[in-house]
Amino acid sequence: MLMPHPAVLRGLLDAYEAAARDEPADPAGEPGPRTRDLAYTLCVSTGTRDVRRALESARRRLTDVPVAVPGGAHAGVAD
Repeated sequence: MLMPHPAVLRGLLDAYEAAARDEPADPAGEPGPRTRDLAYTLCVSTGTRDVRRALESARRRLTDVPVAVPGGAHAGVAD
Protein backbone atom coordinates (compact mmCIF):
# COMPACT_ATOMS: atom_id res chain seq x y z
CA MET A 1 0.00 0.00 0.00
CA LEU A 2 1.22 3.50 -0.76
CA MET A 3 1.82 5.64 2.30
CA PRO A 4 1.14 9.38 2.30
CA HIS A 5 3.97 11.71 3.25
CA PRO A 6 3.79 12.49 6.99
CA ALA A 7 3.24 16.20 6.28
CA VAL A 8 0.27 15.35 4.05
CA LEU A 9 -1.14 12.99 6.65
CA ARG A 10 -0.69 15.62 9.40
CA GLY A 11 -2.49 18.18 7.23
CA LEU A 12 -5.40 15.82 6.60
CA LEU A 13 -5.66 14.95 10.28
CA ASP A 14 -5.59 18.59 11.35
CA ALA A 15 -8.11 19.62 8.68
CA TYR A 16 -10.47 16.76 9.61
CA GLU A 17 -10.34 17.60 13.31
CA ALA A 18 -11.00 21.29 12.60
CA ALA A 19 -13.89 20.51 10.24
CA ALA A 20 -15.42 17.98 12.64
CA ARG A 21 -15.25 20.59 15.39
CA ASP A 22 -16.29 23.70 13.44
CA GLU A 23 -18.44 22.66 10.47
CA PRO A 24 -22.18 22.64 11.12
CA ALA A 25 -23.99 19.35 10.64
CA ASP A 26 -26.23 18.92 7.61
CA PRO A 27 -30.04 19.06 8.02
CA ALA A 28 -30.15 15.32 8.85
CA GLY A 29 -27.65 15.80 11.68
CA GLU A 30 -24.83 14.10 9.76
CA PRO A 31 -21.34 15.59 9.37
CA GLY A 32 -21.07 18.38 6.83
CA PRO A 33 -19.63 17.89 3.34
CA ARG A 34 -16.08 19.03 4.17
CA THR A 35 -15.92 16.66 7.15
CA ARG A 36 -17.23 13.78 5.01
CA ASP A 37 -14.73 14.52 2.23
CA LEU A 38 -11.83 14.62 4.68
CA ALA A 39 -13.02 11.42 6.37
CA TYR A 40 -13.07 9.68 2.99
CA THR A 41 -9.60 10.97 2.12
CA LEU A 42 -8.22 9.85 5.48
CA CYS A 43 -9.72 6.40 4.96
CA VAL A 44 -8.17 6.09 1.50
CA SER A 45 -4.85 7.42 2.77
CA THR A 46 -4.70 4.93 5.64
CA GLY A 47 -6.24 1.93 3.88
CA THR A 48 -9.23 1.79 6.21
CA ARG A 49 -12.99 1.97 5.74
CA ASP A 50 -14.01 3.62 8.99
CA VAL A 51 -13.02 7.15 9.99
CA ARG A 52 -12.32 6.12 13.60
CA ARG A 53 -9.82 3.53 12.39
CA ALA A 54 -8.39 6.04 9.91
CA LEU A 55 -7.83 8.55 12.70
CA GLU A 56 -6.17 5.90 14.90
CA SER A 57 -3.98 4.76 12.03
CA ALA A 58 -2.97 8.32 11.08
CA ARG A 59 -2.10 9.21 14.67
CA ARG A 60 -0.13 5.99 15.13
CA ARG A 61 1.82 6.57 11.91
CA LEU A 62 2.60 10.14 12.89
CA THR A 63 3.98 9.07 16.28
CA ASP A 64 6.41 6.77 14.44
CA VAL A 65 7.85 9.65 12.38
CA PRO A 66 10.50 11.97 13.84
CA VAL A 67 9.41 15.61 13.88
CA ALA A 68 11.61 17.97 11.85
CA VAL A 69 12.80 21.02 13.72
CA PRO A 70 14.58 24.13 12.40
CA GLY A 71 18.21 23.54 11.52
CA GLY A 72 17.63 20.16 9.90
CA ALA A 73 17.68 18.15 13.14
CA HIS A 74 14.90 15.84 14.26
CA ALA A 75 13.20 16.05 17.61
CA GLY A 76 14.03 13.08 19.76
CA VAL A 77 17.01 12.01 17.66
CA ALA A 78 20.42 12.35 19.31
CA ASP A 79 23.46 13.38 17.27
